[in-house]
Amino acid sequence: MLRLAGKFLTSRSGSLLPIFAVGIIPMIAAVGLSVDYTTAVTDKGSMQDALDAATLAIMTLPPTTTTAARLQSLQDQFKANNGQGTATLNSFTIAADGTTAANTSASYAMPTNFMQVAQISTVQIGVTSSVTKTPSLVQATFKLDKASGWWNKTVYLWGTQFGATTAQKLMQITYTYNGYGDPKGYGTTTAYTVNGSTTTMVQKQVCTTGTLKNLQKSLPTGSVIQTDSYGTTYYCTNTFYPSTGVGAAIDVSQMGQLYLEMDVPSGSPNVLKSNDPTTSNRLFIGSAENNMPEIPAGTTVDIFTAVPCGQTAYQAWEDGGSAVPEDVSQADFFYTVTGKCDFNQRPSQTVLTQ
Repeated sequence: MLRLAGKFLTSRSGSLLPIFAVGIIPMIAAVGLSVDYTTAVTDKGSMQDALDAATLAIMTLPPTTTTAARLQSLQDQFKANNGQGTATLNSFTIAADGTTAANTSASYAMPTNFMQVAQISTVQIGVTSSVTKTPSLVQATFKLDKASGWWNKTVYLWGTQFGATTAQKLMQITYTYNGYGDPKGYGTTTAYTVNGSTTTMVQKQVCTTGTLKNLQKSLPTGSVIQTDSYGTTYYCTNTFYPSTGVGAAIDVSQMGQLYLEMDVPSGSPNVLKSNDPTTSNRLFIGSAENNMPEIPAGTTVDIFTAVPCGQTAYQAWEDGGSAVPEDVSQADFFYTVTGKCDFNQRPSQTVLTQ
C-alpha cells in the first residue's frame, strides 16, 4: 500500500495530484471551520456565564458607587470568572422606588486556527446580560400592641451584616408580669432599639387591672378600659420616646440576614426563633390582628419577606404556656411591623432578565 502511494505521488503521467492538491484546500477549510466554530461556541458559553456572574455582582454595590468604579468591578469580576475579552457597562439605573436595572455586554476577537487557511484570523464573539432588582426591606418599625401572660419574656430582633458571620442584636422588647393574679396576666412591656452597646428605650406599655369603678377613677387620658374573655377589666397606657415616636425603627439596610427570637425562661422550649423550624410554629404572621395564621411546623421564616414594603404586618408569639396549633387570640405577645423598602445590597431580589 505504501509503495502504491509513493508511486501515485511521484507519477508524472497523470493529472490527479494537482486536482487533489486544489481540492484538499476547501476540505481543510471545512474541517477547520467546524473545529473553530466549536471553539467559538464553547468560548461564548463561558463568556456568557462570566458576564452574568459579573453583572449580578455589581448589583450588590452601594448606590453611591461611581460609574467608573462599578465598571471596574464588572471587568474584574468578569476576568475572575474566566471571561475572555472586554466587559462593558452599557447602563445602570436606580429608580425612585429603589428598582434597579443593569445592562452589560462583552466582546472577544477569538483567534482562529484552521480558518486562517481561508484568510480568517479572528472570529468576533459577543454576549449581553440584563438584570433587574426589586426594592427590598431597608427599615422595619416595630410597635408594641399588647402583651400578657404570667411568664416574663423578651423578644429580640437579630441581624447579620453583609460579609459577617455573627448576628448582632438590633431590638429588644421586654415583658414583666405585674402579678395582679388575673387569669390572662397583664404586665409592663418596654421596647428598645439596640446599637452595639447602646440601648435606647422607645416605647413603654403599662397595663393595670381592677374593678370598673376603680379603673374609671385612675384612667389616663387616651387609655381605654377593656374586658377580656376571662372577665378581667383592665387598661393599658402607651408612652413613646420621644413623644412623637412610632416605636422601634430598625435600619436593616446593611443586613444580609434577620431573625426574631423570644426567650421565655419559664417556658418549654424556653428559646423560640423564627429561623428555627422546630420553634417557628409559635409565631403568627398576618394582615390584621384577627387574621394571623400560625407558621406551619417545620418552616423557616424569612423576615425580609414577612414584612411587606410600605405596609403594616401583624405578628404575635405564643410563649409556650399552651400547646400549638392554636387560634391567634390565645397568643401572648402582639405587635405590628411596618416595612420601608428601597435599593438594598442584598442579592436575593436580583434576577437575570436576559
